[in-house]
This record gives sequence, structure tokens and C-alpha cells, in this order.
Amino acid sequence: MKRSHAVATGVVLALLTGCAPAGTDGVGPGSEGNGTEILDPATGTITVFAAASLTEVFGVLETKFEERHPSADVVLSFGGSGSLATQIVEGAPADVFAAASEAPMATVTDAGDAADSAVFTTNTLEIAVPAGNPAGVEGLADLADPALAIALCDPSVPCGAATETLMHLAGLLPSPDTLEQDVKAVLTKVELGEADAGLVYVTDVISAGPKVEGIPVPEAAAVISRYPIAVLTGAPNPAAARAWLDFVLSDDGQAALTAAGFVAP
Repeated sequence: MKRSHAVATGVVLALLTGCAPAGTDGVGPGSEGNGTEILDPATGTITVFAAASLTEVFGVLETKFEERHPSADVVLSFGGSGSLATQIVEGAPADVFAAASEAPMATVTDAGDAADSAVFTTNTLEIAVPAGNPAGVEGLADLADPALAIALCDPSVPCGAATETLMHLAGLLPSPDTLEQDVKAVLTKVELGEADAGLVYVTDVISAGPKVEGIPVPEAAAVISRYPIAVLTGAPNPAAARAWLDFVLSDDGQAALTAAGFVAP
């Protein structure tokens, strides 16, 4: 009887052990190890309004986040930060706002549409020219040459405001042929050869790959663009919005931003 009892006990223990997923020490996803299921707060649609310069890296983060949270659907809407801020203030439904500078975020917080924000990364400007640099652009002074086709961001958006500050500090008056509403539009002009040069972010030059060449601007070190992010007070899905923000601020989120050319604040 004692032997039978020992065998029976062993069988029960084996069955109980077999119920736990391998490699989890008895604690599987969605549980605390005591039979209590943990509900994932990141479920449903998360609408993220984000600066155009975040297009590629937020696409990467979207994939990673949804892999970890299968019930979540991150919907990314990119554009000029100023325009996005206006949309939010006018009532556009969104959960998270990530801007390319603190001024558009201030518009949102001052209107009561965000309680607070955190700077999650920084960026700097760089000259972009078509592959091969056919116009022979060498530096910032060339952006003031009326003989060249120059594309810049409109001063109403962060990349344009940063450009304006940079040119002022350098004592130069730019001679743009076109002013665009977001940095990706400037980049497209350069990629297509419709502009001899444009001023974009370092990360945009990286994302364009062989389509453009980057010309570093030493003066740009004095004009750092700080990117804030916030959960909106009217977020339709606040718990999931907080999970997305926390992911962007996490080590994994910061690693993806660094790989894309952004710099930690």
C-alpha cells in the first residue's frame, strides 16, 4: 500500500507539472503562478497620432507591440505635428500623441487634451541631397543659394521651426523653392530629384537608404529637436494607450529608436 501510494502521488505530481508550459517555472502568459489570470490591458484599437519623422520606427514598434499583445491593434496616423495637434484640439479621436517638438504638445496640453507628457527621444537636422549629389552641395550656405532648388519644411511644423532657428544662428537667409507641411514631403522632393537639397532629420536620411545622401551639419548640434509623447485625456482606450506609451519608453522601445538614428534625451 505504501508503494502504491507513492506511485499515485508521483503520477499526480507529474500531471500537475505537465500542466505548466515548458520554461515558465509554472507561470504561463496570462497568469501569476497561483491560478489567477492576468488580464492584458493592451487590447482593442490604439490610435496613435505621430510626427511624420517617426513613420519607420513606429512601424517597427507597432509590429513588436502587437506580437506581445495579440489582442491589440495599433493604428498609426502620421503627419506634421502642428496639424496633428490642431486635429486633436478640434476633437479628432486619438489615444496617444507623439510630436517632433514640445511646441505642438504644448498646444494639446494647454487645451486640456493631455495632462502631461514625457520626452522620449531627440533628433537633429541634416542636409539631404539626391544620390550622387549632382548639384555639388557642400553645406548649409548652399541652402541660401537661389540658383539651387531647395526644399524645406514650413516654419509652422517642427522641422521648419528648427530649420529657421538653425539658419538664423548661422547668419543665413534660406532660399527655398518649396515649403512642405512635413519632413517626409521634403525628403520625397529630394528622392525624386525635384530638389537639389533639403533639410530633414538625420533619421530621415537613414530611412531613405541609397535614394539620398546625407551631408552633416555641425551647426545643427545647437538645435536639438525633443520629441514628447502623451496619453490624451479623451483617449477612447486609455489603458491600452498607457501600455503603448510605456513600451515606447521601455528599453526595447529605446533600442529601436537608437537603431533608427534617434538619440536618447
